[in-house]
Amino acid sequence: MHVLLSNDDGINAEGLQLLRRTLRSARPDWRVTTVAPDQEQSASSHALTLTRPLRIEEFGEDQYAVSGTPTDCV
Repeated sequence: MHVLLSNDDGINAEGLQLLRRTLRSARPDWRVTTVAPDQEQSASSHALTLTRPLRIEEFGEDQYAVSGTPTDCV
């Protein structure tokens, strides 16, 4: 199983990181990849970035911060 986690609160959101740790602990046989905005993006979950390039930064093992919206991340 390969699970993708994303949110609109950003890669550093406590809830996202807690969910990631819990899934990895409960299901060590699952691959858990997190891709979330590099900063909080609440209320913009359906928006797309069309006028500037997206930057992707590796945040840790199977974790990536994107300089775009939650939709860009997914």
